[in-house]
Amino acid sequence: MHPFRKAVENRDEAAIEALLAENVVFTSPVAFKPYRGRAITAAILRAVMRVFEDFTYVREIANPDGRDHALVFTATVDGRQIQGCDFLHFDEEGKIDDFTVMVRPLSAAKALAEAMGAQFDRIAAEAAEAAEATEAEAAEAGA
Repeated sequence: MHPFRKAVENRDEAAIEALLAENVVFTSPVAFKPYRGRAITAAILRAVMRVFEDFTYVREIANPDGRDHALVFTATVDGRQIQGCDFLHFDEEGKIDDFTVMVRPLSAAKALAEAMGAQFDRIAAEAAEAAEATEAEAAEAGA
């Protein structure tokens, strides 16, 4: 089992975030523009864990070099069954640098968009707080 899958299934937010590259690009199934950076991606993934019910990975597919993974999942959002896939690419250090999610059917994708929209203020606040903490750590290290 891949460490990311294990972290998600254990709902281990710290382990999930630790697997994200600082420059990760997250492409959402319900937003037009990709999100860039560990802070916002981690905040989005925490929100997803709040929104999804009965989340289960049902299949794991990897290429031979281990740099690309597809994790197929099922979940429930606002009473609607959703099927999806997390497409992950890993950099040379084993961190996720590209994360794309696709979901179906359309009715469940719409429910996901609504549920995540309701989380937006909290996502933005968590990402800003994390970014400030990272900047403070960098300033201390440079001092």
